[in-house]
Amino acid sequence: MGRMFYGMTEQAIEMEDRLLAHVQSVVLTKLRRGESFSISWKHDGESVRETIWVHSSIPLRIVLDDADAGSIDRDILVRLVEAANSNRGMDLSSEALADMECAIAESRVEMARAA
Repeated sequence: MGRMFYGMTEQAIEMEDRLLAHVQSVVLTKLRRGESFSISWKHDGESVRETIWVHSSIPLRIVLDDADAGSIDRDILVRLVEAANSNRGMDLSSEALADMECAIAESRVEMARAA
């Protein structure tokens, strides 16, 4: 389980290493470009939704427990970038991630049929 520390707090935002590796890639690219955006998620088993505004002036630390968390999937990166660029921001709630995975699977099936 990976952790993202944002701001001066020691409170970690926890998520699976593979997802966090994708989020890290998007976050670092957007910050390198000077682009700010929001990230939202829900706390496990609760209806609480939390959102942070990601900006280059705010300290960010990412810790991956598994440095080899799997290969980076281009389709996931594209979806996360699209979300980060939207008015809603990057949504890391389990519902949004499930919808994203379904959409990716459907597009892969369509591409396989077309080939």
